[in-house]
Amino acid sequence: MPSSPFLRMALILGLLSAIGPFAIDMYLPALPDIGASLHAEVGPVQWSLTAFFLALGVGQVVYGPVSDMLGRKPPLYFGLALFVLTSIACALTSDIRMLVLLRFLQGLGAAAGTVIPRAVVRDLHTGHEAARLMSLLMLVFSVSPLLAPLIGSGVIALTGWRGVFWVVALLGVAGALMVRRTLPETLAPENRHAGTLANAARAYGVLLRDVHYLGLVGIGSFTMAGFFVFLAGSPFVFINHYGLTPVQYSLAFSINAAAFFVSAQFTARLGRRFGLEPVTVWAASGAGVMMVLLLAYYLLGGDGMWVLLTCYFIASGCMGLVIPTTSVLALDDHGPIAGTASALMGTLQMLIGTVAMAVAGLFATGDPLPMVIGMATGALIGVLLTWITFRHRPQALAKAGPA
Repeated sequence: MPSSPFLRMALILGLLSAIGPFAIDMYLPALPDIGASLHAEVGPVQWSLTAFFLALGVGQVVYGPVSDMLGRKPPLYFGLALFVLTSIACALTSDIRMLVLLRFLQGLGAAAGTVIPRAVVRDLHTGHEAARLMSLLMLVFSVSPLLAPLIGSGVIALTGWRGVFWVVALLGVAGALMVRRTLPETLAPENRHAGTLANAARAYGVLLRDVHYLGLVGIGSFTMAGFFVFLAGSPFVFINHYGLTPVQYSLAFSINAAAFFVSAQFTARLGRRFGLEPVTVWAASGAGVMMVLLLAYYLLGGDGMWVLLTCYFIASGCMGLVIPTTSVLALDDHGPIAGTASALMGTLQMLIGTVAMAVAGLFATGDPLPMVIGMATGALIGVLLTWITFRHRPQALAKAGPA
């Protein structure tokens, strides 16, 4: 594929992938205000975030097989329409329980934009070219964690927290127009699967019996679980504990997100030189080491915001290499059912992240230590799964030196 269409496809897929996360990242600075406005405690407010993630995971189980049966575009239209309608309803609600329910439905709509772009990548490429497209997709996707909290802070200052949902509803409309005008159908009719539940179940059965696929998915899922804990706890830690304003918090969040997405751009280059598997092993290990150091610091009585930001900045950079490499490696062997494989991967990532957030929320006090314990636990499980997954593949470690 020529470089210009290659970059254009990365832009389209990245923007579609970013619509759902925009509904998360713009929302983060508003969490304390939502609690005050709806007279809700920290727990119920965090559940409105958890419900979105839960739906984002569950919804992918459906969208993946459907996209293998009907093509990539029809489920995208349905998901974006559901996302727009529920975003408008979120802007109008005045009850925290209704907000939690609507956020769940909003997440079901957003799931289409999460799972289908990964399947499109597999439709078009494998190996290092897929890693390159995935990295470029993530670069475009980075507009969400880099800019969305700052945009959200501005919107909240001008219109209150309800304005956030009007903005993301407009983004959903823009996404649907972009799909119609610029995204080609990448799954030809002759490559589609017969539309039966039995076929979908068989496809999931193939994946659930593939230990190497599950190991790769687990590495990415638990490495990202620490990020989910950070996502839910950081507004209260940085705003309430460390005294940052919503704008200052948004800047701190964006800097850490930048480390993730900048490092992801080196995935293809490092993969060609060392191999994708060694990159996964050492990047996951690097994230684990930094989180252990951060945990030790807080257990020994430290309480420095800049230590937290610095250690997590480095860990985020390592995660930026883990996620695209595990995604590409997991999908490489499952081209005929790429949508289903992408769906199961996304579902497990979201469900594991949601459980991590829920468990961390039970112990959340607004202080950094409970959040750091959750982040470190996810990173260490990711390291353990990395070494288990590649233990029968010594070439993955042997190639860790320069080629």
